[in-house]
Amino acid sequence: MSGDYSPADLCRILGLTDAQLRACLRTALLPGPRTTPPCTYSFQNLVLLRTAKGLTEAGVSSRHIRKVLERLLPQLGEGQALTSLKIYASGKRVVVWDGESRWQPDSGQFVLNFDTAQMLPPVPLPARHDVQSSPSEAARRWFDRAIALEPDSPEEAYRAYEEALRLYPGLVDAQINLGLLHHNAGHLAEAEGWYRRALEQDPTRALTHFNLGVVLEDQQKRKDALAAYEEAVRLAPEFREAHCNLAQLYETLGRQRDALRHYATAKRLPESQ
Repeated sequence: MSGDYSPADLCRILGLTDAQLRACLRTALLPGPRTTPPCTYSFQNLVLLRTAKGLTEAGVSSRHIRKVLERLLPQLGEGQALTSLKIYASGKRVVVWDGESRWQPDSGQFVLNFDTAQMLPPVPLPARHDVQSSPSEAARRWFDRAIALEPDSPEEAYRAYEEALRLYPGLVDAQINLGLLHHNAGHLAEAEGWYRRALEQDPTRALTHFNLGVVLEDQQKRKDALAAYEEAVRLAPEFREAHCNLAQLYETLGRQRDALRHYATAKRLPESQ
């Protein structure tokens, strides 16, 4: 594969870390950057990656995105490019709009031609003083508000998560989501701190160890990242993405035997839902 964009260019344009780029490439059905000779990517590849990134941020699973792209790409007419389409998440559906009609590429069904975003109600503000609510219940309402705010108002989402934690410091999900927000914004040290706080509260979550591994790898803390990924696969032996990241990291460190072991494990495991 050849083109005008290096992996470093893609990271800069899309605001991704190296580890996030690898995951996004897999989701977009594109080859990873560690092939020989080194891959470069075309503008169409960049558009495909931007689409996959946007759907992921909207909460669509990697498996669903791959299914959609596998169905959509053959549907494009001769000479038709992804740049001529708008692809977006509508609830749990992925919808494509070509300027005239909207359809779901995975099912082929057409959808009504109106903008549902105009019908969405504003995110309600939880009552700050509710004498009949426990701190944990009030915190959960702030947590739900933060989730609703994330797509369009990340700064407000930060504050809502922090308010949830002020009310109930043991709310692990809020700590994890703050870590993800900081990570996506490139605040790597802050993200690491929130992931570690979450693990102090609940060290049994494989996904949190995985997220910690990614942010450590992004900071070039490779030995610490290895330990985090290894703990993730110890807790969840069928965690395919953790095996993939372990394999790539071991390969970078020259530990080929360990890399091959995790590549083999990842190959036999099903993709995450």
